[in-house]
Amino acid sequence: MVNKTIFLIEDNADDEALTLRALKKNQIMNTVVVARDGAEALEYLLGTDTQDEQQPRELPDVILLDLNLPKISGHEVLQQIRHHERTKLLPVIILTTSNEDEDKIKSYQYGANSYVRKSVSFEQFSETIRQLGLYWLQLNEVPRAF
Repeated sequence: MVNKTIFLIEDNADDEALTLRALKKNQIMNTVVVARDGAEALEYLLGTDTQDEQQPRELPDVILLDLNLPKISGHEVLQQIRHHERTKLLPVIILTTSNEDEDKIKSYQYGANSYVRKSVSFEQFSETIRQLGLYWLQLNEVPRAF
């Protein structure tokens, strides 16, 4: 199986560590790239590879996107992802603590593929990550043309 890349966009260091721990616990050994704010995330997704300024960076296979980010919000990041031809088909899962209907509505209006709330309990969160990994990294199929 090809190693797929997970792009985690998360500003909270504790939530980042928790997510990485849950991935490891569930033996999801995929490459994980982390951005800690919205601007860094967009630079990674829309910028060029630093080794070859003409070559676009290889895109991740799935994005786990927090909503409450510094510099550029998660909703704005999602809008930019969907606006650009190169990134518009990337699977984006909102992974947040927010239970606000407004956040859910905006997320789906802006093109999120899924909206998942972070559990308070590590065991529940770990199970959520296991299920996300199973579905988005093993079962889900995306076109390679993007």
